[in-house]
Amino acid sequence: MKNHLPNFVRSVKLKHIKLGLHYFISNSLYLLLVRFLCIAVTHISTLTADSFSQLWSDLIIRINFVTLALSSVSIVLVSTIYRMSRPRRVYLRILERSGIGGKSYVPKVMLDNFKEKVSIGEARKEIEGPVVRLIEELLAKTWVKPRDIGVLVVNDSGFNPIPSLSAMIVNSFKLRSSILSFNLGCMGCSDGPISIDLAKRLLQVQPNSHALVVSAEIMAVSFYTGNDRSMVLTNGLFREGDAAILLSNRSSDRGRSKYVLTHTLRTHMGADDKSYNCASRQEDEFQKFGIKFTKDLIVVARQVLKTHITALEPLVLPTSKLLLFLANSVARTIFKMKINPYVPDFKLVFEHFCVHVGGKAVLDEMEKKVQLSEWHMEPSMTFYRFGNTSSSSSWYELAYSEAKRRIQKGDRIWQEKNRWTDEIADFPVHVPNIAPINF
Repeated sequence: MKNHLPNFVRSVKLKHIKLGLHYFISNSLYLLLVRFLCIAVTHISTLTADSFSQLWSDLIIRINFVTLALSSVSIVLVSTIYRMSRPRRVYLRILERSGIGGKSYVPKVMLDNFKEKVSIGEARKEIEGPVVRLIEELLAKTWVKPRDIGVLVVNDSGFNPIPSLSAMIVNSFKLRSSILSFNLGCMGCSDGPISIDLAKRLLQVQPNSHALVVSAEIMAVSFYTGNDRSMVLTNGLFREGDAAILLSNRSSDRGRSKYVLTHTLRTHMGADDKSYNCASRQEDEFQKFGIKFTKDLIVVARQVLKTHITALEPLVLPTSKLLLFLANSVARTIFKMKINPYVPDFKLVFEHFCVHVGGKAVLDEMEKKVQLSEWHMEPSMTFYRFGNTSSSSSWYELAYSEAKRRIQKGDRIWQEKNRWTDEIADFPVHVPNIAPINF
């Protein structure tokens, strides 16, 4: 007989039990009130006329006590409902300590219906309009026609629809059929520099051509609506943002180009398990999707920075500094001398730094490691004004330096209006450690 009975332990999934328990606890107050009302109605229905008259007399006599009791219960009830329905304090605390001001951008659909899942159509509408307008402005400023674009690289970390975003751009601007088109995704904040590197390599084998790079980030599909602290963190860091960049290998464009791209360098730490697992998109216990950061993130960031600087030094440092670096390395590794690693002064090599605005902790670590001054770190005001726009953030920082007219004579620059121009006079500003959020 036992063999024919269903195995309830296997058939009922533990996560469904947890979900039901969560709903029961969340709505326990309402269930309790319904139960009391049912008991009261049942009791009143059993009363006779004389009993009801006697009850009414007692109520009149005790009206003051009842009024006081009801008032007290009402206050407790309203306070409890308010505390249960308002946003969780853990999320408010993350927002208050994020370092982002009140003018950054989030999708309208998210504000209208915070807890609902955003559809693919709404997400596509959110990104298509701004990106098309952005490219139109870029082509108008550079006098480049769509048919002259031979390479197209588009990146977005979290939104990868079908048709792809690169296909959408090809269709919108009727780009030529021989275009080298690529759509990159799921590589986080590094998507932008990786796209530039790919465009550069493609231009090396595609003579007399233009390459269009578009870095676009939207929040609608990656915004986390649960309460897991390690996943809520992304809501307090990331914001909407996009950028479009035009590269050229045409000799006729040399005289009117803003900059010359000299080096692109990528340090990939994916072989290390801590690096590989420090950020991942997954579900919480209630099947809500989000991006989870582990506690190893800052440790990994320090290691990546150290490795990257070591690889960058031979490319940019003068010979005298390279000899000092080599002597220091030999003394520490071969002769086992207990001396500090040689950290060159990169301020002698670079005039401007576009430090990725990954958050206050990342900015503080970069400032300390590379020994940057407040002046060099000032473009990171991007984080306060726009938040972490992921792959497009470094372009916002470069635009800050341009709007502040920091680019010195000798740099090839074509100054245009950018997103900072209308409000650049208001910056820099003091960014408090904690900024209260008022709803």
